[in-house]
Amino acid sequence: MENQDHILLNNLVYACVDSTQRGHEQFVHEHALGYIIAGESHLLTHQGIRVFKAGTVALVRRNQLIKSLKVPPPDGEFKAINIFLNQSFLRKYSAENKIETPAKYQGDPISVLPPDPFMKGYFDSLLPYFNRVLPFKEAMAELKTREAVELLLHQNPALNEFLFDFSEPYKIDLEAYMNNNYKFNVPIDQFAKLTGRSLAGFKRDFSRIFNTSPGNWLQQKRLSEAYYLIQKKGKKPAEIYLDIGFENLSHFYFAFKKTFGITPSGVV
Repeated sequence: MENQDHILLNNLVYACVDSTQRGHEQFVHEHALGYIIAGESHLLTHQGIRVFKAGTVALVRRNQLIKSLKVPPPDGEFKAINIFLNQSFLRKYSAENKIETPAKYQGDPISVLPPDPFMKGYFDSLLPYFNRVLPFKEAMAELKTREAVELLLHQNPALNEFLFDFSEPYKIDLEAYMNNNYKFNVPIDQFAKLTGRSLAGFKRDFSRIFNTSPGNWLQQKRLSEAYYLIQKKGKKPAEIYLDIGFENLSHFYFAFKKTFGITPSGVV
């Protein structure tokens, strides 16, 4: 499966863009190992923005919300490789190597790895596959994924806690979580999962805490933030609608006018 910006080989992804581009994925389903070849990757979490420059290798933990921005270098292209370490593969690897299930991982969900010539060589070895002539077989993808895990554990054995914690999110403070993450445009069932609840339990707890439905609260919260950014910070509607969780500008304008009686451009 290919398009002009990305090449996907099973769980391996090569990205190449010549203009600043937002990522589409906001909910990270699986651990991802990434290498920035050229340009910068800006990742936004509820803790703020982290900038990763060319040469950076990082592990991003599953089950978290992230917005990404790919920024090419001057007169060049952004280039990066990402490998998704699927839970099914990691469970298989763990069983084969008799790895004891570690305690629940409590560290940084984004781990930047120190420079390592073996890891650099590994990513360089992947580049020819993205310019392939022959079909890329699933067995080869598994082999390269296994190599990545072996290199990670060789470099830092303590990463087994990051990689092999198979526990799911536990029940956390819903009010604090939603106030920190309302700008992420993801389905309600993903918010439920990330707060350690079933969908029914999430809706029930949400109604008790906020006295409204999740969908209504999210829209009003995002619109209130938009009004503040436009009126107090002088932001343009086109600059902010994606950042606060709206999918397109026309829907943002419609919802804003319905709520406040004026369009975003009419705010003074």
